[in-house]
Formats: sequence, C-alpha cells, structure tokens
Amino acid sequence: MKKALCVCIDSYKMVQDLHGCVNDANGVKAALERNGDGSLNFSVRIMCATSEESYISRGSLKDAVQELFEGESEIALFYYSGHGSYDSLGGYLCTSEVERIDDGLSLNDVMGLAAQSEAKNKIIILDSCHSGFASTSWDMPHYSQLKSGTTILAACDERQYAVEEHGSGVFTSLLIEALYGGAMNLLGDVTPGSIYAYIDRSLGDWEQRPLFKANIKSFVSLRKNVPPISINELRKITDIFVNPYDELPLNPTFEPDKHEATDKTVNKENEEIFALLQKYVRLGLVIPVGEDHMYYAALNSKSCRLTAQGQHYWNLVDKNTI
Repeated sequence: MKKALCVCIDSYKMVQDLHGCVNDANGVKAALERNGDGSLNFSVRIMCATSEESYISRGSLKDAVQELFEGESEIALFYYSGHGSYDSLGGYLCTSEVERIDDGLSLNDVMGLAAQSEAKNKIIILDSCHSGFASTSWDMPHYSQLKSGTTILAACDERQYAVEEHGSGVFTSLLIEALYGGAMNLLGDVTPGSIYAYIDRSLGDWEQRPLFKANIKSFVSLRKNVPPISINELRKITDIFVNPYDELPLNPTFEPDKHEATDKTVNKENEEIFALLQKYVRLGLVIPVGEDHMYYAALNSKSCRLTAQGQHYWNLVDKNTI
C-alpha cells in the first residue's frame, strides 16, 4: 500500500495569497497516482485552499498528516506547497489562518508524526520558503535523528525563499518532470535520490538550493515509467561483453550500411548485435574506441567498450539482480 497526502494553500486570511500551489499539488497528484504504463501507483488525497470557503487550518492539516502516517504502509508520502516561515525554534507550514510567523503547523510536529509512523518509508516533500528547517534545525527533539526509513526533500535551505514562476513553484515543476521520467534509471524507476539529483543539476548556482536528507537502507521507487530499453535487451549486455572491462572488437560485418566499406560481407547476427550496441551508446552504456562514432569504429575494425555506467549494469545483470 502506497499513500500520499498532497496539500496546497493558495488562499490566506492575513498574509499574501499565492497563485501556483494548487497547480503544483494537482501536478504531483497526477504524477503519483499512476505509473507510466497506466497501472495504479499511489492512493492520493489532496487538500486545496483556494478561497475563504476552503481555508486549511493548522488543526485540519495536523489531523490529515497524522492520518497519513497512521497504520502500516509501504510508503507514506507528504507533499506541501504553500507559505513557510521560521523563528528561533524552527520552521512552520503556514496554514490559512496564520497571523504571525510562528503560527501554522510546526515542522517539529510533522517530524514527530513521521517518527511515530509504522510506514516502511516516510517521505516528506516541501515546496515552501525556509523548508530546509525540516532537515537542519538543531534544538527540537524530533530533529535530533531521522527515524529509519525517513526521507526529506526540501525546496530550499532554511534561509532561502522558494520561487514561483509561470504559475508553478520552480522546485515542484522540476519534481514533476523528474517523476515523469527525467530522473528515472534504465529500469524506469524514479527514487527520491534521483529526484534530488535531477533538481539539483537543473538549478543554477545562484538559485534556491534543494536539500535532501535520509535515513534509509535502500531507495524506494516513487514511480515506474516505461524504461528506455527492455529488460531482455539490457540483459544481453553480458552476452555481448564477456566481462565488463574488455573491449569488443568490431569489423565491417557489424555495420549494415556498407557503402563506404571495402568488405561487403553480410553477417546478420553481427548486424543485430550492432543495432543493440547502438542503443547502448544512446543510453551511455557503450562508447567506441579509436573513433568518434560506432559507424567508423566498425568500418575501420576498431572496437567499443562499456562506460562506467555500462559496467555497473553489466554487474547487475551478472548478479541476476535485474
């Protein structure tokens, strides 16, 4: 069982309204609900404050977070988009009724509810100003150490602001891109770690810096996308390369386009291997040796070899872990 709570607060009573949070939460909900092949993924509950009639109070938000983390589940994921604030004691998620910076739901309360959860994986994703307090505050009891299975992904550090552009949070726009495949591995899986890496690479040095903190034994997949290569094709890497470090000799029989070749011999088996090698090249698993392109490596009887990533996947296949 995988469940997610997506909370977005655009409408506030006493502080300036926001305009992109509802778009953000709906985008995250859509990305989490189903995998790339259309199969069910997360069961998602969404809470949106878009007007005075739909205000979200501190009490209702705390109740919803508590319900999310209650009981046993494979993953319990909390996503928040809205104003954030802080004082000398830590950070806060600003709910609709806030009048001062220490109103709203304390991040210490959120961390406390996650710490008590029986969920195997507790994932907290915050797109709010000063959200880095979820991972760096020092004097509140639930921050001293993350409980096993807990992951925090925050839009910015504790002193920064989370930026909105074009009706959406910059952080959440990248998060959604990552979920839809920008951060997937060759098996199609998107993990919290790969999401962080994708967002971190996408932001410039002078922009908000995302924060990541985790106490986990292994990464869990948040979404399964259609992989860029089939498992059967990927597993053939150990058939083509006897070991992960040797070079594979090539010759003109590998290349089906022989108009520049002096040797016109046709070898269908080699051509099939070469077609798969070309796919490996596009995925960063293989590179030609002695030539810039595989075409000329074949025509000039050079070779190709596995990249570091290719060696990694060779070892995974060899160990029968994929």
